[in-house]
Amino acid sequence: MIEKLFQKQQIMRRVVGTLLVLLVFATYLYGWRVLAVNALVLVLGIATEWIFERARGKKVSEAVLVTCLLYGLALPPLVPFWVAAIGIIFAVAIGKEVFGGFGRNIFNPAITGRLFVYISFPTLTQRGWVEPRVPGFVRNLFGIDALTGATPLGFLADGATESVGFWQLFFGFRMGSMGESAVWLILLAAVYLIATRTAQWRLIASTFLSALLLQTVFYFTGLSEMVPHLAMMSGSILYVAVFMSTDPVSGPNKPGSQWLYGLIIGGTTILIRNFGGFPEGTSFGILLGNTFASLLDELMPKPKRKKKPAKKAPSREPAPSREGAKA
Repeated sequence: MIEKLFQKQQIMRRVVGTLLVLLVFATYLYGWRVLAVNALVLVLGIATEWIFERARGKKVSEAVLVTCLLYGLALPPLVPFWVAAIGIIFAVAIGKEVFGGFGRNIFNPAITGRLFVYISFPTLTQRGWVEPRVPGFVRNLFGIDALTGATPLGFLADGATESVGFWQLFFGFRMGSMGESAVWLILLAAVYLIATRTAQWRLIASTFLSALLLQTVFYFTGLSEMVPHLAMMSGSILYVAVFMSTDPVSGPNKPGSQWLYGLIIGGTTILIRNFGGFPEGTSFGILLGNTFASLLDELMPKPKRKKKPAKKAPSREPAPSREGAKA
């Protein structure tokens, strides 16, 4: 039944596996509602793509599972079900299928849906945070508690650095979107995806390092109160760098283009965080990068191929006679 409905895409299955790990941890942190929201998103996302692909006589791509999980885990835990539903339908229909389906979309569908609900329903999405569950052994071992009252970016933007602890951010015991908080799990996912050649390491490195460098410059020049290393573990910059900047369809292919692409995403994110009217800028960074991805590949020269050494021509000298060999 599954094989009849879906196109088999092994790379997408690896990404789905890492996202399911984040889903399980997010369910522990924020409760059963995480599973309910993501189940709804999966059903509607698959159904939307099936309607379009059926008309083309094609199967549903397994990439839609990645789109649904990426979108669902990027939402706040208390997002209204109807808002999540509208966003995933928009993501698959407008962000992907109107371009012709898998492999033809210009923009990352998951980030398209996220930004759509983020702008359309700002109040509903921004008040959807919930205090995470913190196990007792974590409290005793690291002496930490859950961050309450605001997201880490909110504290850092106000200069309240003492309210944000390193281990709180690293292990994910803070308010935030469902899948973006567990830094340790996202880092493990990055290692796995790079090792299996599922994700391009240049895209991850360029996105993260450009954001870190720009935030460091802003901090030490007095333009920002966000401490760089804490800011990089807050919000969704790491989540976006690992899972969304590495989208093989909407991103560039050439090595040089990939470095510039990550620079656009990371730089845009930090600029909006510090000087824009939105608390987070990753969605805008991804869409801006998507816009220039094809152009970057066009402008960037092709990598030079190493020339193979020419094979030596076989010698045409006659073989010595038996008499000559005996002499």
